[in-house]
Amino acid sequence: MRSGSNKDYKKGMTVFLCSKCGTAITPELAELAAIPDVSDDERDRDKETRRAPSTVPRGCYAIDPEPWGPPYVLQDDQEDPKPAQSRGPMVCREEGFVISAGSRRTVLLHPDDAVGLQPLPNWENSDGCCGPAGNEGLSRACPCGVPVATLAADCFGPYELHLDPVRTYAFCQ
Repeated sequence: MRSGSNKDYKKGMTVFLCSKCGTAITPELAELAAIPDVSDDERDRDKETRRAPSTVPRGCYAIDPEPWGPPYVLQDDQEDPKPAQSRGPMVCREEGFVISAGSRRTVLLHPDDAVGLQPLPNWENSDGCCGPAGNEGLSRACPCGVPVATLAADCFGPYELHLDPVRTYAFCQ
C-alpha cells in the first residue's frame, strides 16, 4: 500500500524537459524517496481498462534503479525465470525467457503527468492487448517528434510512464 507521510518525499519541485528542444514534458513534480508498492489486487475492477493503479501518484516521480525496456537478454535460469523488468510480467521469446538490459534510472511517473506526449506514428512500440505493454521500447514522443518515453498501460502489467534518462532532463526549482 502507499504511504503518504512527508518522509516519503524529497524537497523541491522538478520539471522534466525534452533534451532536443527544451519543451517541458511535465508540470512541477515532487520526487518520491522510493517507488511505491502497488498491489495487483487493486486493478480496475469495473473491467473498463483492467489496468493496475498508477505506480506513482499524480504530481510525483521516482527514479527506477532497475533496467527498463530493450535490449533484452536471455535469462541465465530458464527453469525459474524472473519478470523481464521491474513490476512487469515474464517475457518469453523464441530463444527463451528474457530480462531487460535497458536503461537504468528512468524517471517513473503517472502517465497523466505528461499529457503532451504523443504516441509514435502508427502506434510504433505500443503492442499489448488492452494498451501498450511497455516492453517494445520508446513509445511516446515530445511534440517536437523525438521519442522520449515508454508507456506501460496494459491489463497484465504496471501502469506507469518511463522517461528516458538521456532524451529528457530535470530542471529543479
